[in-house]
Amino acid sequence: MLKVGIIGLGFMGGGHLAKYQQLEKEGFPVELVAICDVDESKLKGKAVEGNLEVGKSKYDLSKYRLYTNMDEMLEKEELDYVDIALPTYLHAEATIKALNKGLHVLCEKPMALNVQECQSMIDAAKKNNKKLMIGQCLRFEPAYVVLKDYVDNKKLGEVTCAYFFRGGTTPIWSFENWLLKKEKSGGAMLDQHIHDVDTISWLFGKPEKVSSLGKVVAKESGYDAVSTNYLFKDDKVVNAQDDWTLNGGYGFRQIYRVNFEKGNLIFENGKVTVHENQGEKFDIELDKEDGYYREIKYFATCVMEDREIEIATPETSKLSVAIVRVEIDSADNRGEFKEIF
Repeated sequence: MLKVGIIGLGFMGGGHLAKYQQLEKEGFPVELVAICDVDESKLKGKAVEGNLEVGKSKYDLSKYRLYTNMDEMLEKEELDYVDIALPTYLHAEATIKALNKGLHVLCEKPMALNVQECQSMIDAAKKNNKKLMIGQCLRFEPAYVVLKDYVDNKKLGEVTCAYFFRGGTTPIWSFENWLLKKEKSGGAMLDQHIHDVDTISWLFGKPEKVSSLGKVVAKESGYDAVSTNYLFKDDKVVNAQDDWTLNGGYGFRQIYRVNFEKGNLIFENGKVTVHENQGEKFDIELDKEDGYYREIKYFATCVMEDREIEIATPETSKLSVAIVRVEIDSADNRGEFKEIF
C-alpha cells in the first residue's frame, strides 16, 4: 500500500484529494495519509472555487494528519511519494526538498517558472534515483488520448491543420491572488496555455519556431490572452489560443479542431466527433474517468511497479516550459518568430 501526502490544498489540491478518495474506494492500493497547507482555513474544510468541476467540494479531513509546515510533514511522516499542488513559484523548491528526502514526486503543472528550475528538479530526481512526473493532465485526458491515437497511427492520414483553444473566467480565487501575479504564475501563458503547448509537442514534436501575440489586461498578471502559430518542418498549420478574461458567466471551455488528409476530429462541449471525408460523421465514446484520475493512477502504478515514467516525462514537461518562455519572448516582440532551442 502506497502512503501519500498532498502538499497544497487549493483548487487543484482539492481536486487531487477527491481522486485519491475515489481510488481508495475502488480498492486501489494507495492511501492518502497526510495533507499540508499554510492556510489553516483549508485544513478546516474550506472549499476553493475554480473554473473546473474539480476541487470545489467541502471535504471531511478528519481522517488525515494535517500540517501547516511542509518540513514538519516530511520529517514526521513515512511516505512513498508526495503530490505537490502548490503555486507554481514554489514547485521547484518543494519538489527538490521532497526528492532529497527520498520521496517520489508528482507535481502539478507547469513544472516551474523557467527552464533552469525545471532542470534542477530533474537533476534532483536523478541524484536521488526517484521518480518525478508533472501533471500535464491532457496526456491522460480521454479526448486527447483519442487524438494522439489518430495522429500516431495515421487513421485519417497526415495532419494538415490543427487548432487548440482554452479559455474562461479570470482566476480570482487563488491564495493571495498568486495566479494573477506573473512573477508567481507566469500568467495565462505559463499557467493555462501550457496545456495546449504540451499537447502540441506531444502530438507533433518540438516546433522549429513560434510566433505569439499577447494581450495584457491586468497590469500584474502578464499576458492574459495569447495566440501562437507554430512552425514545423512539414508546414502543417498549427495555432493555439488562450484567454482567461472570458467573464460574465462564460465558464470554461477547451476545444480542438484537427484536420487530416482524409477527415477531421473536432472536440467541443465534451464530445469528440470524427468527420471522414468519404463517409459519415460519428462520435467517439470516451473513457468516463478524467485526466486527473488517470494521471494519478498511472504515476502510483509506476511507483508501485518501479516502472519508468513514459507518458509525461520530466524532460517533456521542461520542453513545454521552454516553448512557453520563447512564446513570451515573441509576444514581447509583437509576434516576431523565435527559434525553439
